[in-house]
Amino acid sequence: MTVKKILVIEDSHSLRKDILEMLGFEGFDTAGAENGLIGVERAREFLPDLIICDIMMPEMDGFGVLEELHRDTVTATIPFIFLTARTERVDMRQGMELGADDFLTKPFHAAELLATVRTRLDRRTIIDELAERRLEDLRDNIMLALPHELRTPLNVILGFSDLLMTDCNEMDAERIGEMSRYINSSAMRLYRLIENFLIYSHTEVMRSDPQQLEFIKRGSVDYPRATIEHCAMQKAGQFGRESDIDAYLEEVESIAIGEDYLRKLVEELVDNACKFSPVGSPIYINGGVNGDNFEFSVVNAGRGMMPEQIAKIGAYMQFERRIHEQQGSGLGLIICMRLAEMHGGSFHVDSEPGGKTMVSVRIPLKRA
Repeated sequence: MTVKKILVIEDSHSLRKDILEMLGFEGFDTAGAENGLIGVERAREFLPDLIICDIMMPEMDGFGVLEELHRDTVTATIPFIFLTARTERVDMRQGMELGADDFLTKPFHAAELLATVRTRLDRRTIIDELAERRLEDLRDNIMLALPHELRTPLNVILGFSDLLMTDCNEMDAERIGEMSRYINSSAMRLYRLIENFLIYSHTEVMRSDPQQLEFIKRGSVDYPRATIEHCAMQKAGQFGRESDIDAYLEEVESIAIGEDYLRKLVEELVDNACKFSPVGSPIYINGGVNGDNFEFSVVNAGRGMMPEQIAKIGAYMQFERRIHEQQGSGLGLIICMRLAEMHGGSFHVDSEPGGKTMVSVRIPLKRA
């Protein structure tokens, strides 16, 4: 078991010594600092698992220490406990707003300090375990999805193109046309994989750039019903499911999203609905004004999703891939979520296993 490291920043020498001895006796690896400036330096060098910090100190107070550490991604997530004689609610509120995890008021009992420390360390352990589990899920999905998505169409392209090169003189036009269609279909599958990877990378960069986000929000689509219906039918046609589309969309004058982004949203949502519902079952597309937004939803009755799966929607996340064969890289829903959020809208999934799945997107109306 790894020994947890704790940094104590306290200007009172006797109190700092007592706390360090107390924590050392309990098996923690400890370090001390006599003021805020030194505390910030020690935190960056020692990289503790938890920091206990006084508020009223010379050189830099506890609030300043917390603000400084939160500017550095390496130290920003370290659990932080304020140790103070001040009990005014305004100080506690200020500390919590800055990101403090807990408060201990002087004087305190040893048992109280140790209980608070263990509670915060246990909570951090749970968070770390959840993060590691998500990372494992991501690794598993990448290992399962990407090799399959790359190899399958490439094998088709290489296999049929090799046959065409060696035996085309002995083939009739119908056979050559059939092979060409297989090659084209596989190439389009690869193209979509690459396109989704590039779009996802693009959205991840753009969402952290305020200037780019403002520029993106200037886009608009006038009378979007036709665009949505056309994209939905086009995508459903790739699955031979045009007759399964049942669309009822209220016409609006303009919505605040570029046409290419709107098309991508609709294509991904209908693609998911077609992949995860049986042929012949209806896919409903409904939309209308909801407050200051245009909201549209894509509904299907298919495999459905569990609440924990909905909560884990992210890049390369495919669920039960070992059980269910499916195409795709797992980027579709996270792309839709990012596009909606980038345009000031929202994205929501409501589903039940083996039942109805409804994915709703809200996009702000474009005001003159």
